[in-house]
Amino acid sequence: MAENNQNIMEKAQNRFLETQKKTAERNKATAEYLSEAKATAIKTAKLRQLRLARDEADRAAEALKPVEPKKKRATRAKAAVTKVAAE
Repeated sequence: MAENNQNIMEKAQNRFLETQKKTAERNKATAEYLSEAKATAIKTAKLRQLRLARDEADRAAEALKPVEPKKKRATRAKAAVTKVAAE
C-alpha cells in the first residue's frame, strides 16, 4: 500500500512539474509576442512620422515652385480665322 501511495505521489509530482513547465513556456512566449508587438508599433510610428515629414516637405517645395501658365488651345473659330488669313 505504501508503494501504491508512492506511485500516486510521483505521478502527481510529475503532473505538477509539467504544468509548471508549460506555464513558464506560455509566459515566455507571451512576453516575446508582446515585445515584438511593441517594437513593431514603435517602428510603425517612426516610419509614419518620417512619411508625414517627407510629405510636408514635398508640399512646401511644391508651394515655392512657380506655377507655369497653361497653354491656351485655339478654338475652332480662331483656327478658321488663322487658316483663312494664311490663304
